[in-house]
Amino acid sequence: MEILQLLGLGLVATVIIVFLKQYNSGTSAILISAVVGLFIFIAMLDQIGYVILVIQELAQRANVNQFYLGIMLKIIGIAYIAEFGAQVCKDAGESSIAGRIEFAAKVIVMVLAMPIIAAVLETIIRLLP
Repeated sequence: MEILQLLGLGLVATVIIVFLKQYNSGTSAILISAVVGLFIFIAMLDQIGYVILVIQELAQRANVNQFYLGIMLKIIGIAYIAEFGAQVCKDAGESSIAGRIEFAAKVIVMVLAMPIIAAVLETIIRLLP
């Protein structure tokens, strides 16, 4: 049922935004889009928290190092936040800024992933004769 409420909010906001873009400069439309997007993101925080909890429980059962799990969760968070920010920029007509946000997120993800990549490479080296 929650998705229907969020869908309704999104559709109402979209109609208002289209109306404002026709009769206004669009500044209000961009602001409404950002606020509704942020509201939807906040509404999903409980769901995200549940997913993180399940992932942590599964990692404990599989004896996965918590350090690596923390890195993976940070990477997932960065990806979602960067996507949200890039979409807001694209909605505002700033595709170049959106591209830079996406680029920065990719660099940050690569830096965060280096310990995992190093661990995988060390394991491969140990397995080779």
